[in-house]
Amino acid sequence: MKLNRKRGSLIILILSFTLIYSSAYGQAGGSAVPFLLISPDARSSGMGEVGTAIADDINAIYWNPAGLAYLDYFSYDETEEEIPYRQVALSFSRWLPQFNADLFYSYGTIGQHFDALDGTVALNFIFMNLGEFTRTYENGQEAGKFLSNEFSIGLSYGTMVAKDLGIGFQLKYIQSNLAPANAFTGGDAGVGISGGFDIGVLWKPSELNLGFLDLSGKVNLGLNLQNIGPKMTYRNESDPLPTTLRLGICLNLIKDQFNDLKLAFDFAKLLVKRDKLGADPLPKSLITGWQNPGGEYAVGAEYWYEHIVALRGGFFAEPSVAGNRKYWTLGAGVRYSIFELDFSYILTIEENHPLANTMRFSMLVDWK
Repeated sequence: MKLNRKRGSLIILILSFTLIYSSAYGQAGGSAVPFLLISPDARSSGMGEVGTAIADDINAIYWNPAGLAYLDYFSYDETEEEIPYRQVALSFSRWLPQFNADLFYSYGTIGQHFDALDGTVALNFIFMNLGEFTRTYENGQEAGKFLSNEFSIGLSYGTMVAKDLGIGFQLKYIQSNLAPANAFTGGDAGVGISGGFDIGVLWKPSELNLGFLDLSGKVNLGLNLQNIGPKMTYRNESDPLPTTLRLGICLNLIKDQFNDLKLAFDFAKLLVKRDKLGADPLPKSLITGWQNPGGEYAVGAEYWYEHIVALRGGFFAEPSVAGNRKYWTLGAGVRYSIFELDFSYILTIEENHPLANTMRFSMLVDWK
C-alpha cells in the first residue's frame, strides 16, 4: 500500500484499518484498536462468537475473566489426584482474506491456579499485524517502508466469592504502532499507548429450581465489561477504547457419559458515544453509549461426543443501523490426551463481505 502524501498519512492508516474491519465500529461510536474486539479462539468463533456464559477454559481471559475462578484443579483418571489447573492457548488467523491484505491475528494465553492466591492467574498476548506500507512523496519518489501493528498484554485473575459465583478482572497494556514518528511531517507520530481493564461475573448455580423447571447445574449467566480505560492517544489526536458490555446465557441441554450439548446466547453493546464535538469520556460514556442504536447478537451450539470430537454452529447479527454484519459460523474440534485442536469458518450472507471465508485455528494444551 502506498501513501502518496506524508501529511495526513496517520488518518489514512487509521481509516484503512478501522473502516474495513467493520462499519459497526464507526457507526456505533467510533473507537480505536478494534482488534481488541476479535474473538480469539476458534471454538467460540465456530459457535457464532459466543462465550460470555461459557468461559470454561483459559480463553475465559477474553470472554469473561470470572470463568478463571472455576478453573481450579485437574484430575488424573488413574489416581484421581487433584493437581492445579494449568493451560496454554494459541490461536492464529489470516484476517479479512477478501482484501488480500497482510493482516494477521495471533493470540496466546497461559494460566495456572494458585492455592496461595485462592484463584487462577492468566497472562495474555494479542498481536495484530497490519502489514507493510510504502511511504512516497508527491512526486512519486519512495521515501522508505515501515511496518504497522497493534498489540496488547493482559494479566488476569479470577476467584470464587460464593458457592456458585465467580468474579474476575484483567489489566491491559495496549499499543498501536500505525507508523513511526519519522514517517510524517510535522511530527505526527502514529504511535498510541493506553491501558485498560475488564471486569466479569459468572454464575453457575448448582441448585436452581423454579418449581416447574429444575435448572440445577444446567444454566450459566455471565457479564463482562471490557476495555475500560483512557483514550488511545497519538501525538495530535485521541480515540476512545472499544468499551463493551457483554451479557451471556448458556444452557447445558444434555450432559452424560458420552454426550455434551450446550446452547449459548450473547449480547454485546459498544459503550462509546461520539459526535462532531468528540467522544464522551468515561464514566459518562457508560450511560450515553446506550444512545447508540443496536447491538450485537450471537447464538451458538456445541456438541461433544465422549469429549473427543466436537461439532459447532452459530449465527451472528447486528441491525443495519449498527453495521449490518450477519453471518453463519461453523466449527469443529478434536481432543486427544492433553491437546485440543479447533477450527472455525465464517459463512457470510452478503456476497464479497470482508469477513467471507475467514478461517481460524486454535489449540489448547493442558499443561499437567
